[in-house]
This record gives sequence, structure tokens and C-alpha cells, in this order.
Amino acid sequence: MIEVTLNQPEFEYDIHSLIKAFYPSEYVGVSAEKKEYDEPVTSRMHVEYTDAAITLRWQQGETMPAAERTFAVDALGRPETKNRLKQNLYELLSEATGQHLPWGTLTGIRPTKIPMKLLEEGKSRDEIYAYMKQTYFASDEKIRLATDIAERELSLLSKIDYDNGYSLYIGIPFCPTTCLYCSFTSYPIASWAKRVDSYLDALEREIEFAAVKFAGRHLNSIYIGGGTPTTLEPYQLDRLIRKIKCSFDLSDCLEFTVEAGRPDSITYEKLKVLRQHGISRISINPQTMKQETLKLIGRHHTVEQMVESFHMARELGFDNINMDLIMGLPEETLDDVRRTMEQVAELAPDNLTVHSLALKRAARLNMFKEDYKDYKIINTQEHMDLVADCAAQMGLFPYYLYRQKGMAGNLENVGYAKEGMAGVYNVLIMEEKQTIVACGAGASTKRVWTEPNPDGTHRIERAENVKDVAQYIARIDEMIERKKKLFAEE
Repeated sequence: MIEVTLNQPEFEYDIHSLIKAFYPSEYVGVSAEKKEYDEPVTSRMHVEYTDAAITLRWQQGETMPAAERTFAVDALGRPETKNRLKQNLYELLSEATGQHLPWGTLTGIRPTKIPMKLLEEGKSRDEIYAYMKQTYFASDEKIRLATDIAERELSLLSKIDYDNGYSLYIGIPFCPTTCLYCSFTSYPIASWAKRVDSYLDALEREIEFAAVKFAGRHLNSIYIGGGTPTTLEPYQLDRLIRKIKCSFDLSDCLEFTVEAGRPDSITYEKLKVLRQHGISRISINPQTMKQETLKLIGRHHTVEQMVESFHMARELGFDNINMDLIMGLPEETLDDVRRTMEQVAELAPDNLTVHSLALKRAARLNMFKEDYKDYKIINTQEHMDLVADCAAQMGLFPYYLYRQKGMAGNLENVGYAKEGMAGVYNVLIMEEKQTIVACGAGASTKRVWTEPNPDGTHRIERAENVKDVAQYIARIDEMIERKKKLFAEE
């Protein structure tokens, strides 16, 4: 493990995130207090803060000579101090490891916010490049990608009503099974089948509150996600969508997405319900087209089912279909990814969302490391370049991007789409420029104040729903009360 000590608590999260980016397989403990660790300490760092300067002292192993850096921070504000700290820490770790990270010092999940803000200020692409290179040490490829996406996002968001608009998320927390890498709120549908209608009863009450509260505002996008929404029976899907359409004015709705998700939950009857309600966008997600990997990660559908579900949706008239893929799945090689992309290209989806595997604490792959320690998890820039090239050949362009902690290869997630098919909700959730009202177990409502702060950022506050389905049903009044408090000033 790597032990990091500080003489005062400051920037612990940033220090931890950057060290983990260089040493993803190491446990990193960061604290201003003396702690005892179960694992043997192999490397140490000490961060010494004074009013005038910060000193970083790095000791890798017992025999390597210590490396030290001291840099002035006198009269710097907090943002600039943090940047200086991360720049010096990056250079120190880069010298120690010989690595250069594709995103440089950037460890946040929304890197496109930086070029978007600069574009809104009227900065040129050259000015954006110089700023991101000098401040964050990002690679040329990542700066270009982030700036391209920021330009497209600005064009897409020009249709959005920030001042009087909002978007709606509906969470269905059930899945056929729990995937090996998943940490989302989801429960096996087989165990909950008899209580789904009770869940919908509670969900409808929350929907009713949201509809009344936001009756005077413009609803710009709707996203039904999960979990796997198509674990609902056809009559339950029909019930839910009817409730939404009867409760809200959809005349300003640019996009209504239902994440159909896993092929083993999709039937002709369910797709027909969605189509009859005029759903404009669905996801059918293979994650990979390698059958052995599907079995390993706990997805019980076959590649053939995936293809059949996609063709079924096309035959019913769906013309905006997204497919999710994951780079860095256990035992997947670059050739496996190439074969997956060849099969995806034959289907010609309208959207393609490419995720770099990110293992959170709640994922089984992380919780039971000993069971999976021999599996190889590899994701490289070569993987991402292969997918990007294939997407371009399919006529898909990158339109949104985000990152997560613990990503394989320290890379990113990228959404690709045909012209005019980009997912509005995906951009809104990433760029945090509009309020999103979220209903359902585990859902998080995000209120965005449109009046900017003095530094140009926007005030954002959240209201979280409980994740446990039984608790959500029992405490629905409390969930509604949380939203009332969040929007009390309106």
C-alpha cells in the first residue's frame, strides 16, 4: 500500500485520486492523523503545508532515494493552489513511474466542463489547447476530444430552456441478475416480482408530486433507467408511461428515452408497448459480443438474443437505438473488441455509448477480489482508438464524455451518435446546467440554480431517495418531503 501523511487536512481527495491514477492496483491511505494499516506500506508520501509553500516528499520502497518538491503558494487562491499541488504531484509521480496519464492531472468526472466554459467565454480552440496543456498536462488527443464534444454539446444545449425548463428521471431498480461489475441500485426481479406493483404505487405518488410542483415549467427530456426498466411486465410498462403522459405536459419534450437494456428482459410485447406510446429513443445493451465474457460477468443473454432484440426493435419502427459497450471487461483482448465492433457495425445502431470499466466498492468484482484476482482487466488508448475509428466509419460522432474513479486505463466513457440523434438527457446530466427531478428508489434529484456564482459556477443541491426498495415504498412520504424542502424557495 501507499501511505500519504499530511500535516493538515487539505486536498485529500485530489491527492488520493491522482496517486490512484498512477497506481490503480495499490491501496492508498491519505490522512492528517496517524493511522495503523493492516497491509504493509511499500511507499510513502508526506505533504507539508505552510502559509508560503507546500513540500511533497516521496519515498518509493526502502532502497530508492527520496524525491522532494517544494513550491510557493503564497497569495494564491484555493483553485490555483490545488492546481499547483496536482501539477507538482503529477510530475513527481511521472518521474517515479515513467508514466504520462492521458488526462494529465484531471481526476474529475466532467472534463468537458473546462473547454465548454472557455468556449462560452469566447476563447478560441488554440487558447483552450494552451490552457489545458499548461494547467492540466492533458494529452493532445484528450484536449481535442474534450473540445470537439464541448462544441457539439453547446449546439445541442442551445435548444434547452435553462431558466424555466427541467428534465425527469424515473428509476426502475430491478434487473434479471446483478452483473459482476455493477454497483447501481438494482434488485433481482425474481425476488421482487410480487411487489413491483406496490413499487409503482409509490413511484406514481412521487410522479404526481413532481407534476404538480413543476406544472408551470417546460419538461425538456425524460429518461426511464435503472436497473432494467424492461424487467417490468408489458402492462406495468404501459401503466408507468400512461401515468407520465397523463401527469406532465410533453409539448416541450425533446426526447423520451427508455433504457430497454438487457436482451434477456426484452420481448416483442414490451417493445410494442413502448412503440405505441411513441417512445423516441431506447437502449439495447450488449456490453460485449463475446459469449464467454457475457457468462463470466453474469449476463444471462446470448449474442443471438442481442441481435434478435435489435432486429425486433427495428421492425417495430424504432429509429433511435443506443447500444452500450464496456472496454476492459475481464479476459477481453483487443481482438475481442475488434470482433465486437464488427458485429455492432453490422447492426448499425444510431447511438453507441462506450464505457471504460470502473469498479466501485459495491461491485462484486471488487468485493470478492480473491475470487477474480487471476482475471486480466486491460483497457488502453489503443482500445479506445479502435472504437473511435469504428464509430466514425459507422457515421457516429462523439457528443458526450465523462469519467469515473477507478477506470480501467485511466480513460473515459464516450457517447457517439448519428447527426440529430444525440442523447439530450446524457448531456444534461453531465454538464449540470439544468434541474433534473428524479423519482424512484436510489434516484437523486439535482436542483441547478441558473443564476451563476461570482466564479461562473452554478449552485447545485441534491435530494437523495433511499436505495432499498422496501424502504422506498414504506417511506415515500419522506421522499416527497425531501423534494419539497429542496424546492421550497420556488
